[in-house]
Amino acid sequence: MAEQYFIGVDVGGTKVAAGLVNSAGEITHRTRVPMAAADADAGLAAVTSAIDSVRAAADPNPESRGLISGIGICAPGPLDPRSGIVINPPNLPGWRNFPLADLVSKVYSVPVRVDNDGNAAALAEALWGAGRGYRNVFYATIGTGIGTGIIFDGRIYHGRTGAAAEGGHTTIDYRGPRCACGKLGCIEALASGPAIARRASEKIAAGRHSAILEDAGGNMDSITSEIVGRAYVAGDLLAKEVLQETALFLTVWLGNIVDLIEPDVMIVGGGVASMLQLFFGEIRDHLPSWCVNSHCQEIPLLAAHYGADAGIAGGAALCLQISP
Repeated sequence: MAEQYFIGVDVGGTKVAAGLVNSAGEITHRTRVPMAAADADAGLAAVTSAIDSVRAAADPNPESRGLISGIGICAPGPLDPRSGIVINPPNLPGWRNFPLADLVSKVYSVPVRVDNDGNAAALAEALWGAGRGYRNVFYATIGTGIGTGIIFDGRIYHGRTGAAAEGGHTTIDYRGPRCACGKLGCIEALASGPAIARRASEKIAAGRHSAILEDAGGNMDSITSEIVGRAYVAGDLLAKEVLQETALFLTVWLGNIVDLIEPDVMIVGGGVASMLQLFFGEIRDHLPSWCVNSHCQEIPLLAAHYGADAGIAGGAALCLQISP
């Protein structure tokens, strides 16, 4: 039997990344094209351009391109994974109630699945990555925001309308900072990359000394989580304080996750997560203080397998998902 291949597509506000993925979750070809966010037809053209580029790179012979078994697309939400309709994403104003799956399927005559990046990346990790071999997986990606996905018995948990698993917008401090979603004290407002940078800036503005400001060129607005991470590695005490606070916030949050769904494994990815891996042991050690589940420390806390390619791998993984 010939090996199956899938095309995974990761759509963002400024780019479309796509790749060819085999049935073992290996990405063999990649491409990246600009996204036209404001125009519906131009946005669709960007998606098909990326797909065409991957198909051409994968096999120069047009007659054999039918080996591709499906296309999966990670698109910004809100969206309906059942119908493949993108509803009204803030960073893609051209797509309003846009039937993305149907339109792409008509072009290529293969099944097309659409879901958000957190759900898709969770499925990729469960199928091929750090969650392989586990039935129930909780996945979080920590970067500019915090996205999550939940896999139960090998299937994405979508909830009643497809809007479930917005774990980044669960509140751990109702008096905390306001999140971009409008709520107070979401974990995203406390532990994402911008939140880490904000807390460091606030401490420096209050008179604390840190090499962070020097690394930012003396400009408070230029402080980023990456700069905080570099300062921590260099031994900066303020950076250490900020990242330990972040680890505590994540411990409280993950304690809630364990008490709610008790997954078999918890996987953390994203750009900020690579910096926070240094604190995984500390999070595990303190989890019992924030969790009533007496078995909480038995649940592995692992780094994600897929890094920048999570959207591509996730898109491809959607092709293996039973219909939502």
